[in-house]
Amino acid sequence: MSGPELMAVVGFALTVLGALWGVWWKIDGAIQRAKQDAMQAAVLASTKVDVLADSLAAHKLHVAEVYVSKAGLREQTEQIMAAIKGISDTLAHVTERLDRVIEGRAPRRTST
Repeated sequence: MSGPELMAVVGFALTVLGALWGVWWKIDGAIQRAKQDAMQAAVLASTKVDVLADSLAAHKLHVAEVYVSKAGLREQTEQIMAAIKGISDTLAHVTERLDRVIEGRAPRRTST
């Protein structure tokens, strides 16, 4: 191989290597940008998860403070029903006493 041919081969090799390096440089830049975008998206998602977790915890606390559980409602209903039964028994007893009082009275005679 003579000097000009060798120069042409070396020039061609350098051109191919330069083109490959340019393509690799573009690919590497795209990979780095995608990596940065993915990291920003992950940070944003993590922040959203933290906000949603705090919001969910606040909602759970609100529900626990405001709403009644089934067992609590059942217990309160039983207490109210027992109180109503007690009032009903007391009224029945008062009615019986009134009946005895009314039956015990002698009829009044009216004078003419």
